[in-house]
Amino acid sequence: MPQYTYVAMDGAAKQRKGKLNAANKTAAEAELRAKGLFPIEIKEIIQVQKVKAANKGKGLNMSFGPMVIKRKELTVVTRQLAILLGAGLPLIRSLKTLEKQAKNPVVAAVLGQTSTIVEGGATFAEALEQNPKSFDKLYLNMVRAGEASGAMEVILDRLAGFMEKAARIAGKVKSAMIYPSVILSISILAVVGLMIFIVPNFSKIFSDLLGPDEPLPGITTFLINCSNSMVETWYYWLIGVLVIVVAYKVASKTTVGKFGIDYCKYNMPLFGPIIAKTAVARFSRTLGTLMSSGVPVLSALAIVKETSGNEVVSKAVGQVYDAVKEGEGISVPLGRTKVFPEMVISMVEVGEETGKLPEMLDKIANTYDEEVDNAVGALTSLIEPLMIVGLAGIVGTIVIALFLPLTKIIEKMSG
Repeated sequence: MPQYTYVAMDGAAKQRKGKLNAANKTAAEAELRAKGLFPIEIKEIIQVQKVKAANKGKGLNMSFGPMVIKRKELTVVTRQLAILLGAGLPLIRSLKTLEKQAKNPVVAAVLGQTSTIVEGGATFAEALEQNPKSFDKLYLNMVRAGEASGAMEVILDRLAGFMEKAARIAGKVKSAMIYPSVILSISILAVVGLMIFIVPNFSKIFSDLLGPDEPLPGITTFLINCSNSMVETWYYWLIGVLVIVVAYKVASKTTVGKFGIDYCKYNMPLFGPIIAKTAVARFSRTLGTLMSSGVPVLSALAIVKETSGNEVVSKAVGQVYDAVKEGEGISVPLGRTKVFPEMVISMVEVGEETGKLPEMLDKIANTYDEEVDNAVGALTSLIEPLMIVGLAGIVGTIVIALFLPLTKIIEKMSG
């Protein structure tokens, strides 16, 4: 009898993992529900183990090692595989065809190993599970839905479209971040250069011409003290920067730290609205794609929670998951989270009432994708003058602070 591993939630909303024997996945799911558990993921493991045993000693690396298919290449492979399957080619032949065509040796190796596992009797999803770094839970669950529905080419085409749209939006946001990041870096280097190389020379000139005991304007004194601190105790500044970087890295590894960082990003000026709209679009498109592919709503919410890419949204989706598990709909608990806009909640409510929630979620995603495009364009046009004015203000303040003592020098020389 086949053996399965499972991930399920109990009545106390705690995650449970384990193994069980059942005739098939449906029987395994029924057995878990009889125990009062809500299945999230059920995987057959016996087939893959047999394939590993059959290939032992043949030089085949069944663990895939460190090989990872990049997201862009995975999107192309997924689209090509959908086309081949749609043309009527069997799965194994399609995988071997793509393996021969692949220019990247990593892609070719992963496809070759996947086809070998499938040839050994495992399902496509079980084969992909052997390389979790390339195929995330969203990808695996979509493939399982395709296998269950018998419409793998449709699901893969939908999955490729999802990844293409997600990559396009991510690219838009990254491009919006690049310009201000470059300008900010140049500004910091310019200010540090002035403080280290220029201000000390002016300080020496003031001391020589006015005398060491002559009081300077407050802003000039403050500037010179900062410059002396940077020159004489530069290692403290360097340590301070390193401490901030390390603290950020450590915080980003913890649940509380990641939530705090994402909360700040979600609510920061200028970039916050773009990040929020991107998160809403990702949530809507992921949930809509999963549900339209036949993934149960609870399983879909669990996957969205883990693949949201934002701890604020992940926590909100977790609250929705708990409410839906208790028998509520999606729209009401979604509103209670205070994370999603009223328009999203209203459209989800309409989708639930009409029985067209996946279609409505897709419309929400398209709407917010357009809003992200518009927001990025507006930010790009706004950020340039703001950065120029900010840089001019900082440099101008330094120049004024350095030239204020010149009036005293001129008075002293003329007297």
